[in-house]
Parts: sequence; C-alpha cells; structure tokens
Amino acid sequence: MSKNEKLKSPAYFFEILSVCKVHLVILYCTYMYSIKKRSDYVAVLMRQKEQVFHTQDLAVLWGISNKNNLHTVIKRYCKKGILHRIYKGMYSTVPLNEIHPWKLGAKALHDYCYISAETILQKEGFINAAVRDITFVSNKSRVFCIGSNFYRSRKLQERFLFNPAGITEENSVKIATPERAIADMLYFNPRANFDRPVDWEKVKRIQQAIGYPLTKDRYVHS
Repeated sequence: MSKNEKLKSPAYFFEILSVCKVHLVILYCTYMYSIKKRSDYVAVLMRQKEQVFHTQDLAVLWGISNKNNLHTVIKRYCKKGILHRIYKGMYSTVPLNEIHPWKLGAKALHDYCYISAETILQKEGFINAAVRDITFVSNKSRVFCIGSNFYRSRKLQERFLFNPAGITEENSVKIATPERAIADMLYFNPRANFDRPVDWEKVKRIQQAIGYPLTKDRYVHS
C-alpha cells in the first residue's frame, strides 16, 4: 500500500484517533490531578490552627521543594483571596486587621522574642507617656512596620534572652511580667524613670535570676 493510500485508509484514521484519545486521557488525568493537588493544598492550609505563615512554612506544609512552583501557588492563592500577603515573605489566611499586632510582630521577627520594656510598662501604668512602637526583646536590633503597626526589637545577649524568669505566654506570644519588663528596661537604660511605685524586691529577684547587673541605687526608693 502506497503512502497516500495508507493515509486515506479507515484503519489509519482509527489508529490516529486511538492515539489522540490516549493523549486526551493523559491530558485530562494530568489536569484533574493538578486540580486535586491544588484543592489538597487549600485543605491542608485550612486545617491549620496557625493563621500566619512564612514562605518556608508553606513549602514544608505543602511539600513543595521547587521555589518557582511554590511562588506560583502562593501568587495564585493571593489573587483568589485564599492567602493575604502581610509582610516580606509572610502570608495569612485572614486579613491583616484580624490578626493581633503582637502576634504579627512576633511572626515577623521569626525567632525567639517576647513583648517587654516600653510596651509592657505603658500597659501596666509604669509609663504614662504614649508609646507608639510595640517593643520586643530578641537577638536582633530592628525597627519595622506592618500595616499601621510600628515595631521595635531591642537586642539582648542570648545568655539573658533565653532566661525564662518573668516570662509568660498568651496566644502563642511570649510576654514579660511588669517586673521582667522593668529589669529589661534598666538593663538597656539604667536611668529609666517610672511613673508609679515599683516593687524593687521583685525586680531585684528577677535581675538576680537573669544575671543582670543589680541596680542597687534604685532599690533605696522602694
């Protein structure tokens, strides 16, 4: 059979049709798999108690090792409103205004840190002046802003930083007690003034537990 005769034969036509069907089935299965995979990503995301994620958190959560694929998925979900970009390399499953500012700051620092110093002292009435920045203590010195929230991280030596004396936790954010906040403040600024009476005995115990230098000249005011 000549080539032209073969091309015109019904058998050849059905052979080509069969091959096309196979390719269509493969394409359809690939498409459905990708749809299922994307829905699996959403399901995994929505099962998490956590609302804020770094890019690497999402990579681990979804098991995506290819950076280009990861950023493609993140970009798509941001467009659909499944994810919200809230800071450099940081995303959430809820809008920015639904996340507590303290949690946002802790997530942005992405390392061990706790709320202390001016923020706690203002909250507890030891500082009457308005305080704009939310103050963290961590292993880095940093000033940054997320939305309308301003943050400041005071750098503390790790031998002091990880001491748990006077540290509590609320909604997964570590927070200093007033006495720890005063001890921290005096470490950063020994001349700091306070607008209400201080229980210096408690502060002294915190300083001793952490290993801070004792501020003996302050205790006479107790």
